[in-house]
Amino acid sequence: MLVDRARDDGLKLTGEGGLLQQLTKRVLESALEGEITDHVGYDKHDPAGRGSGNTRNGSRTKTVLTDVGPVEVRVPRDAAGTFEPQIVRKRQRRLTGVDDMVLSLSAKGLTHGEIAAHLAEVYGAEVSRQTISTITDKVMDGMAEWQNRPLDRVYPVVFIDAVNVKIRDGQVANRPIYVVMAVTVDGNRDILGIWAGDGGEGAKHWLHVLTELKNRGVADVLMLVCDGLKGLPDAVATVWPRTIVQTCVVHLLRNSFRYAARQDWDKIAKALKPVYTAATEDAATERFLEFAETWGRKYPAIVKLWENAWAEFVPFLAFDVEIRKVICSTNAIESVNARIRKAVRARGHFPNEAAALKCVYMALMSLDPTGTVRRRWTMRWKAPLNAFQIAFEGRLTPANN
Repeated sequence: MLVDRARDDGLKLTGEGGLLQQLTKRVLESALEGEITDHVGYDKHDPAGRGSGNTRNGSRTKTVLTDVGPVEVRVPRDAAGTFEPQIVRKRQRRLTGVDDMVLSLSAKGLTHGEIAAHLAEVYGAEVSRQTISTITDKVMDGMAEWQNRPLDRVYPVVFIDAVNVKIRDGQVANRPIYVVMAVTVDGNRDILGIWAGDGGEGAKHWLHVLTELKNRGVADVLMLVCDGLKGLPDAVATVWPRTIVQTCVVHLLRNSFRYAARQDWDKIAKALKPVYTAATEDAATERFLEFAETWGRKYPAIVKLWENAWAEFVPFLAFDVEIRKVICSTNAIESVNARIRKAVRARGHFPNEAAALKCVYMALMSLDPTGTVRRRWTMRWKAPLNAFQIAFEGRLTPANN
């Protein structure tokens, strides 16, 4: 009925002075009127308010930024000055929907200038870059709380991966942001935290990261999967002596393709598959020797790469096929990495380390509206869970640890 009346009167539905803006104004003012009535204890113009000790004291106007653009509302006041409105709080200039929109656009990699231009073009709202920066800076409080939250006592598998970002620190240079991701006992993906590095991390750096995880409650990790990070195995042996360090097979394959011509990728992938799917370590060694004999002369760097990583590559071959599937699974990892890389590429480079971490954190939070960044690792989790429980002698059971 309102829409029909608006059309008959020639009133726009959207834009400055449009129907949506007027409706928003009336809803907000009605809610504020209800709040002041509840606060003073009587309706507007009700004689019961005389001599009540606190009376209405007119109103003041303020402009708030909403999803439909700027809206001017009348905020009622009381004589005692004790009224604290909730729908539009004191000194509040933006309703929460605008903040959520800014954070969502920022998580997708838009710069502050692009966000301001988007809000002006779509909603006719002028929002300064400083305001947008203030909104996104609030994320840092949530990030600190998330980065220090308590963790589970034990994780079957923990993955450590790196995403390179460009940071302008004197000059623009690639810096790694390390994402630590785990598979929980319930079979869910859980991002444990993010850390910035300079590319030259050693045992001391990783000892600090792993000790931080241990202090947050991680008493044991069955397997830790990484991509040949220097000094990490030594740090793992110090913090969790019984943890098996495993080279990420997916990264090993990708690194192999870097040394091969594009037309040989399919052939090399087919030749390497019998190596990482072998039933035993001995069988994997035989298949690798066959690969080296076939491709070693053309691509000696690939053979050298696998030889250097062999000690950390073979551990998972001693386990059940269900455990191997978890180690080699890429869906949950790639969905995280793809989202981070998309946001990072959109920004180009960052002024400092804190800005890069903030962007990565918001990209992670945008994966899951609940903010837990969790997702089912595999629908068939019971079989891997039983395999882990048997292979690691009940370490998943608290009473036995």
